[in-house]
Amino acid sequence: MSASDPSIKPILAALAGIALYSAMDAVMKSASIAIGAYSAYLLRCAIGFAIIAPIWWWRGGKLPVRAVWRVHLVRGVVVAFMGWTFFASLVHLPLAEAIAISFVAPLIALYLSAILLGEQIERRAVVAALLGLAGVIVIVGDRLGRQTMTDDAAKGLALIGISAILYAWNLVLQRQQALVAGPAEVSTFQNGIVTLVLLAGAPFLLEWPETRAWLEIGAGALLAVGAALFFAWAYARAQAQQLVPIEYTGFLWASLFGWLYFGEGVSGTTIIGALLIVAGCWIATRRRRPEQTAL
Repeated sequence: MSASDPSIKPILAALAGIALYSAMDAVMKSASIAIGAYSAYLLRCAIGFAIIAPIWWWRGGKLPVRAVWRVHLVRGVVVAFMGWTFFASLVHLPLAEAIAISFVAPLIALYLSAILLGEQIERRAVVAALLGLAGVIVIVGDRLGRQTMTDDAAKGLALIGISAILYAWNLVLQRQQALVAGPAEVSTFQNGIVTLVLLAGAPFLLEWPETRAWLEIGAGALLAVGAALFFAWAYARAQAQQLVPIEYTGFLWASLFGWLYFGEGVSGTTIIGALLIVAGCWIATRRRRPEQTAL
């Protein structure tokens, strides 16, 4: 494969989206610690909507038909609670650890894509997902096995578990949405709907941020919009089972940003797990032989 090969372009776009999302997770963790996950996420989505909506409208954006509205609405509601629980978990867990645990979502999504999208699950996609999951188990098992479980950690694990289930559903909805709407429209409606859903709790939960938190939330909004555009473009051009294993590279980025932003170290066990994750991604994205493609 080369970078000019059309089959590799969605993969490169998904990789870029994951890198941006991981950087966003780092700044949003800091903002969530400062003002709470709810406030940080609500304000991030509101700013994201203010950024992308004018661009979508200026490029000739039109209100979607009812069927497309339904896809936007369902994914928006799912993403609202997925993001809230995820950022809440980051308050209680290290960034890389939370990302690693969330990787059960792509494994679930591989089978949801077969049920909801009618995609055929190939053997290599299953092997790739299992390799990635094995890498996560190696990393998280070593960390959790050597630490006493506190109430704070248990709360974080419960939140990331809920978020992972919703994330699996989101990955499948992402594919459905990308097939009926362009990247700018996807990002506009996702940010707008999430903002409206979360606004219901504003009178009780909203906490106004200080200057640093504002900067972090603004950066998070820009990174999230960029990542959403990359993902929408990629999922419109490749099957979910091909792109889902790319999610595993998020742990590598989370390890980097966790080290740079929060001083989290990377152990030898982490390197072993990362190698398993990369191997899974390679298996999932390698080129099929022509006769396989024809079949």
